[in-house]
Amino acid sequence: MKEYTVAPNKDVTGWLIKIEDVAPTDLYDERDTAVTKAEEMAQDNKPSRLYILDQNHEVEEERSY
Repeated sequence: MKEYTVAPNKDVTGWLIKIEDVAPTDLYDERDTAVTKAEEMAQDNKPSRLYILDQNHEVEEERSY
């Protein structure tokens, strides 16, 4: 099962998408845009799980596909 993570960068000026907790793949200015793109990736690669982190890098939401 692939795992995707949406998390803010260290300055909280952008949102990163990570796959399998390796190097970030994409950076977006808005959280909603990053979540939408990560959802698309996760849905295209089922089974998968998406973790959305807050600015403290704590899991805010978890979604399974």
